[in-house]
Amino acid sequence: MADVAREAGVSHQTVSRVLNEHPNVRGETRTRVLEAIDKLGYRRNLVARALVTRHSRTLGVVSFDTTLYGPASTVYGIEQAARAAGYFVSIVSLKSIDRSGVRDALDYLADQGVDGIVVVAPQRSAAQALADLPLDIPAVAVEGGEAGDVPVVCVDQVEGGRLATEHLLSLGHETVWHVRGPSDWLEAEGRVAGWRAALQAAGRETPEPLAGDWSPRSGYEAGRRLAAMRDVSAVFVANDQMALGVLRAFTEQGVRVPGQVSVVGFDDIPESEFFSPPLTTVRQDFGAVGRHSIGMLLRQIEGGGEHERLVVPPAFVRRASTAPR
Repeated sequence: MADVAREAGVSHQTVSRVLNEHPNVRGETRTRVLEAIDKLGYRRNLVARALVTRHSRTLGVVSFDTTLYGPASTVYGIEQAARAAGYFVSIVSLKSIDRSGVRDALDYLADQGVDGIVVVAPQRSAAQALADLPLDIPAVAVEGGEAGDVPVVCVDQVEGGRLATEHLLSLGHETVWHVRGPSDWLEAEGRVAGWRAALQAAGRETPEPLAGDWSPRSGYEAGRRLAAMRDVSAVFVANDQMALGVLRAFTEQGVRVPGQVSVVGFDDIPESEFFSPPLTTVRQDFGAVGRHSIGMLLRQIEGGGEHERLVVPPAFVRRASTAPR
């Protein structure tokens, strides 16, 4: 920084003001300092800065199974929001979802000196593990259910399930079958609850849900079973990947979509509008989840955060896989 100051013909303090985007620097001076920085290839020593400010400008993220679209998109949204706020991100992806695994991840990130941690906790076991841990660092849970005293940001999964089911009922279908996600996932539970509530509110029969594991293969197996049932005319599938498998099974069995059966998915993955037919689905706003979780975490870091719970509404996307009965 002293070299930059000499090159620009200014004081060390002026260089610091420029780097920290202080408003009380003349435009000409700021330009001269920036040119000197570029000429000398100056880079801040973030470790030294952290020792002085006691802030690393780094946030930790703990996630589970980032091979799935939902968790991966959630982590991406968090990372983009953190970068926009001027923070770096350190990510730990876990396979073991238990108290020990979560504790180890939190300890690892704390040892790196992160200013706060976002835990993507879509499974009940992860939320319970987080709720039981004594946290001595600001933290936010995403899709964390009731994560003890940890603030939570989540998408309204119940509302998403209700929107999908009510749409199918509005088309004249007597009832709606459901291919659900894994039983230990909070998102799957919420979508089942919304589906069931919509059917009960309409006074309709509630069929037994078919089990899935989020994969197209599990959707394909469920689709083969549904195709063999004569009374199935509408299906709500808990994610778009499983819906892809359902559509494949229906095609193989000669079941026309939406001519004979209407299908609704969940997530609005980028490929869903190119399915055959284009998939009607429920969209989750992962960007909003990222912005809200980072905003909530920064309020804690600044000493103003409390036990908050923020719910992001889903959006219904109608395409060509649904039609009137």
